[in-house]
Amino acid sequence: MATFNWYPGHMTKAKRQMQEDIKLIDLVIEIVDARVPLSSRNPDIDELADKKARVVILNKSDLADDKITNLWITYFKSKGFYCVKMDSRKNNGFKALNEIIYEACEDKIQKDLAKGIKNRPIRAMVVGIPNVGKSTFVNAYSGKASAKTGNKPGVTKGKQWIKIKGNIELLDTPGILWPKFEDQTTGLRLAMIGSINDNILNKSDLALDVIKFLYKNYKDNLYTRYEITTSEFAPSDNDLIDEQTQIALVIMDHIAAKRGCLKKGAQTDYDKVSGIILDDFRSAKLGCVTLERP
Repeated sequence: MATFNWYPGHMTKAKRQMQEDIKLIDLVIEIVDARVPLSSRNPDIDELADKKARVVILNKSDLADDKITNLWITYFKSKGFYCVKMDSRKNNGFKALNEIIYEACEDKIQKDLAKGIKNRPIRAMVVGIPNVGKSTFVNAYSGKASAKTGNKPGVTKGKQWIKIKGNIELLDTPGILWPKFEDQTTGLRLAMIGSINDNILNKSDLALDVIKFLYKNYKDNLYTRYEITTSEFAPSDNDLIDEQTQIALVIMDHIAAKRGCLKKGAQTDYDKVSGIILDDFRSAKLGCVTLERP
């Protein structure tokens, strides 16, 4: 398995800034990708947000397997987090979110009232790793394009407070990964959904891993999308490659032929077909898929 590690210098600076800013806030809103709710959580956040109210948002839930998303909601609630699923691009679920934020901050509100402080804004820090849709969430929640968005990891920069209806203020933060993935499966899953810069990855290996996962867990999705019939592939006699990889390679060759990703002599253009597979997977053209279960 490839080794995944991607921690540009600006992330160290961003983490230090967050350690300072955490003193100013009442609540941490953590955006995770509903397809990889655990792998898309930065473990540093738990330490950083200790003793703060916590809300986990399972974003991009429209791309995830809904049955498994509901299991994740139960999981996070059992850990003491408030949790809600959302598709921020569709701009829905924000009224419910406001209610959850007020519930999560009830203690703080009561303490303020006891001191005679009324209507002090609830200040929330929005955190999340690159490419989980954090800026899209902030823009939709605030009703304006207040944070830069882009589907390239690391677009959001600088500190900005954003006023939200309902007397809430958001502090947006840059997406930060953590210095080293203890489990390389985490890196692989993040690479699959596009949270790690594609330019530093071997896209053919990644596309092969996507096919292996789908073949094992969502075979019907794979067959339907690429018009595959079972008779079209069987593992070859190559003893150097395991059976799973052999089958995935045969499927990849099949997709390449269907999509016209061929070089001279009808050889598979692995770069081209890998791009198609990854795009299809990330945009849910291969169906709503979740890569991990609680």
